Amino acid sequence: MSKKEMSKGARALQEFLSEAQDICEALGQGLMDIDSAIKRGDPDPSLINDVFRSMHTLKSLSGMFEVGPLLVLTHTEESLLEEIRLGRIALDPLVLDLLFQSLDTITRILGMVGAAKDTRAADDQVDIDELLGEIERITRKGTAKETGAPGAGAADSAAEQEGVEDIFGPDILEVLTEYEEHRLHTNFERGFPFYRIQTLFDLDAIEVNLDAMKTRLKPIGEIITYLPSADSAEADKLGIDIIIAIHGDMTALETILKDVNATWECLFPKQKPTAAPGETTGDASDVDAQALQGATEPPLPAQTGTLVAEAEEKEQALSLRSVSQTVRVDIRKLDRLMNVVGELAIVRSAIGEISDQLRAIVGRGDLAIELHRINRGFDRKLVELREGILEVRMVPLSQVFDRLARMVRTISRGLGKEIHLVVSGADTEVDKLIVEELSDPLLHIVRNAIDHGVEDADKRRTLGKPEFGTVALTAYQKGNHVMIEVEDDGAGIKGELIRDAAIKRGLLDEAQVDLLTPEEAVNLIFLPGFSTSEQTTEISGRGVGMDVVKTNISALGGLVEVQSDPGIGTKFSVTLPVTLAIIPTLLVEVMDQTYAVPLNTVNEALFVSQSDIETIFGTETIALRGQTLPLCRLADFFNCEKGGATSDVSCIVVTSFGQRRLGFIVDTLIGQQEVVIKPLGASLGEAAFFSGATDTGGERLALVLDTGSIIEAFFGGSSGTEALAKTAESP
Repeated sequence: MSKKEMSKGARALQEFLSEAQDICEALGQGLMDIDSAIKRGDPDPSLINDVFRSMHTLKSLSGMFEVGPLLVLTHTEESLLEEIRLGRIALDPLVLDLLFQSLDTITRILGMVGAAKDTRAADDQVDIDELLGEIERITRKGTAKETGAPGAGAADSAAEQEGVEDIFGPDILEVLTEYEEHRLHTNFERGFPFYRIQTLFDLDAIEVNLDAMKTRLKPIGEIITYLPSADSAEADKLGIDIIIAIHGDMTALETILKDVNATWECLFPKQKPTAAPGETTGDASDVDAQALQGATEPPLPAQTGTLVAEAEEKEQALSLRSVSQTVRVDIRKLDRLMNVVGELAIVRSAIGEISDQLRAIVGRGDLAIELHRINRGFDRKLVELREGILEVRMVPLSQVFDRLARMVRTISRGLGKEIHLVVSGADTEVDKLIVEELSDPLLHIVRNAIDHGVEDADKRRTLGKPEFGTVALTAYQKGNHVMIEVEDDGAGIKGELIRDAAIKRGLLDEAQVDLLTPEEAVNLIFLPGFSTSEQTTEISGRGVGMDVVKTNISALGGLVEVQSDPGIGTKFSVTLPVTLAIIPTLLVEVMDQTYAVPLNTVNEALFVSQSDIETIFGTETIALRGQTLPLCRLADFFNCEKGGATSDVSCIVVTSFGQRRLGFIVDTLIGQQEVVIKPLGASLGEAAFFSGATDTGGERLALVLDTGSIIEAFFGGSSGTEALAKTAESP
């Protein structure tokens, strides 16, 4: 196979995975919507139909790319969903559990295919036989029920069928699909009135206008079918008949269709046209018809509206064009573009330096001014390019929140707890790479909240709490950071229990534990190997969950903090940068080594006299606007070899991360610069306190400080005593 063919095949596989992932997201959201509808006692058949269509699309994709296990599973799932939407199988919580389990298996298969870049990667690694057997058992049970011997209600069903044929006639019934016929009978049994809406659309905009019509009608009823009308006489127009069962107020139909070229008639119950004002038909059947409809207003007469407004058609056409112009972009391509932007930023800085040098040369002032003007224009366009690329990289947190909602349902049912998940701020946007890496840490936090935090129903009743637990997932932007909070209304974290568990597992001795404040004791849950569970379960208890949370979030340049009130609940707060692609920094120098401090963690920079620095509990501090600010000499922190004369004036960079502040003592401030962070490589990839390295121009390299991990290590005792936290907060 040629290199060109291999590249084409890789692109096709990537397109398949992207499309399949989108479908899985839609399936997950659809199943969650169905779950909510079942709990409300108002299942929407359109939700089931949407899930069925998504599964059918995924089955077709699987067949096209010959992903064997996926094709078999989606085909079986499609058959189950067909029985559900035809009403042969009740969609109870157990069947819904099976659908969620199937979706998890589908996601696992896609993950294997993506990791191996081979459609056959999951052929022998995923055992779906047990799952298939359970699905087929339920499907056969539903089919047997449908084809079994007629019961006592057979005569009623025959009479109902005859009534349906009399009302709707063969012109409608003969063109209905099995699903549409099922929905017609279901609505007929429930006594909903049926209307036929006759519309006329321009051929060149029929799809857009028909979708707009369906959107208008959906809130007041269920559209059974739509089909071309035989009465359409205009060559450039097409008539469409829409059959709808009205579930809401029938008087709303007139309002919805008032500006649309449409006529409508009531098919069931039968009624005569409304009499002219001041007249009466004197026919008792009109009263009966109104009684059957349950309406308080008189039946609607057939009316004709106007064409859809031109402005609305233009807006819909524009919307259609914008969708057609949407393309998928591999995040790695955006990474390469962002690296180029970083290199251009270095070029811009070099041009600025040359411009400054030209100003110092006599007779070159005009050239220096022109070069400076060009550099400013270059800088503006570079900023626009960077912001454009960053905007493309940004995605809403709903991508991970939706997956968490499905996991909350699975975990809570596995533990026998009822959990209400409250989500807000899901539209908050962050870098795509951060969203992907955030899934596991948030899952650990949510899992622990359900398992360890929320009490079981019996205990909650005795405590006077609602039987169901609540987990709130909140996101919002705070300056240049994104805050994500996970809060539960459970038992909270007891400091005494945490201390005892730390001693029992040999993580701390009694003397160390006695020095801890209640806040510090709670944060012991982030220590490697810490757990309060006596037994290991599938949910938790292995002592790796919260350690993974801290490690993964720190790798993203973030910070995780915990607050807990025993008996009331626990809140985890995660602070993250908006993007990791390109960041503004403050360049500083310490012992001839250049460091880049992320500017979103810098509050200010100042110079103080050595006499203003005081030592409290062995830690250097200064008084800054009435508060005590702990200081960290980066030269000592990094154990740099000292040399040269010391100065009476210290340069301090005041940084903050989360709720903590710390002053970095450095030798020199170089200035601000936007940088692209490069990984340190395999040999230095695990180096603590550094996010990576960057080229600052002039063949100079700078290490990018991980401010969050430095602050955490400093206050955690790696470079001081346990009293530092008290010092930082004291006035």
